[in-house]
Amino acid sequence: MNTKLLMRLSALFMAGLGVGASFLPQEIDTHLGGRGDFHAVLILQIAGALYLSFAILNWMAKDVLIGGIYSRPLALGNFFHFAVVSIILLKALAAGSRATEITAAAAIYFLFALWFGRVLFTSPSPST
Repeated sequence: MNTKLLMRLSALFMAGLGVGASFLPQEIDTHLGGRGDFHAVLILQIAGALYLSFAILNWMAKDVLIGGIYSRPLALGNFFHFAVVSIILLKALAAGSRATEITAAAAIYFLFALWFGRVLFTSPSPST
């Protein structure tokens, strides 16, 4: 299993979200139907910082053996993040939201959750 590819892709995905949420919070809030009020923008910027932190963590750990007991906290944190967000997005879809952004995000998060779940619950091989 290629964990280097997984870590690079997840780092780039989260970096994109983090940069967007950190530097374009008013625009994102408006696009999603908000009014650009102070608290929504503040929460988006905080979420952006969290995404950038996860991106840096994943990028720095891209060459580390991951899976089984190796780097278990890293794999577990990523799995939990992607699994919970995919459940939230799938719940939004089940409630009737048909926004293209939510559908695409749900698919991406679900695939990352599956991939990190596989890494988390299988034994790694040193060649990955």
